[in-house]
Amino acid sequence: MERWDRIGRGAAYGAALALLPYLLIKVVWVVGSLVGTLPVGTGFGVAEWVVLNTLTVGMAGIGVALALALVRPWGMRIPGALVAFCAWVGSGLLVSILPFGVLSTLLGAGADSQDGGDEPVRPVWEGLLVQFSFLGMGMGLGLALAVPAHLRRRWPRAFTGRVGDAPRAAPPWAAVVGAAVGLVWLYWAAGGTVGIAHPTERTAHGYALGAVSGFWALAGSAAVWMIARARPARLPRRLPLVFGWVGSGSLFAWSGWKLPFTLYAALAEPAGFTPPESPGAAVILHLGAVASGAAMLRILVRERERERDRVTEPRHRPTPH
Repeated sequence: MERWDRIGRGAAYGAALALLPYLLIKVVWVVGSLVGTLPVGTGFGVAEWVVLNTLTVGMAGIGVALALALVRPWGMRIPGALVAFCAWVGSGLLVSILPFGVLSTLLGAGADSQDGGDEPVRPVWEGLLVQFSFLGMGMGLGLALAVPAHLRRRWPRAFTGRVGDAPRAAPPWAAVVGAAVGLVWLYWAAGGTVGIAHPTERTAHGYALGAVSGFWALAGSAAVWMIARARPARLPRRLPLVFGWVGSGSLFAWSGWKLPFTLYAALAEPAGFTPPESPGAAVILHLGAVASGAAMLRILVRERERERDRVTEPRHRPTPH
């Protein structure tokens, strides 16, 4: 465990350092757009472009603070629920976009991106640096290693034992909803057209993102189902906990990010921005993903609370006379 703890600490520092270029580049984009020295993305007005990139600046700042909180002593003084929630959202966002983002960088396909907006042509090195900082060997990989190490330091007993050690609970509705959302995403990624209003707007990146998001939705739902039903009993608890953590975070964070843009596109109908999915179908799926992801997190937290109660219960038993 000491070896993994050292790896996690190094990864946390690496994540914070790697995210700084992304943060600085986004600040330059905002300032340059406001003073008129840099172009805005196609399909965006200046105000929309500034708001979008200011939001990502704030997210990057939170990411740097989170990475440091995972490794610095003051991070242990922050309420565990706050650190865990930020780490859950951050890892959920990154796990969905990491694989296809890395592939896009390697294949030089960044100009086809659907979810980053039709950005103006910028220097190749700038795009590569953004991808490296936010997706590749930077924040994405850093959090993937640092978060589990921090959680094991903070709640070591939650990762021990077997799935069957806990009592069986009722079948979780959240796992059913999350699995249904994941199946729809995989259906769209496989080329399905039901619920797709504009097939010509579909891109290779959209297919890849749908496939990755669908996989994590199914994996997280299956893991939470195993934990709630305490089956298979001999499975080490850490495996479904990790998949349930990542899968539920992906459902909540990614759909929580996409939902406002979907509603905006449906209500404002901005020029140059036409999502391929039917607005009604997309809104229902994102709402279901957010609700099921949050509910699955609650199931995982209850599992940790049960473990804590099992540890502290003997202290409160009355001494026999």
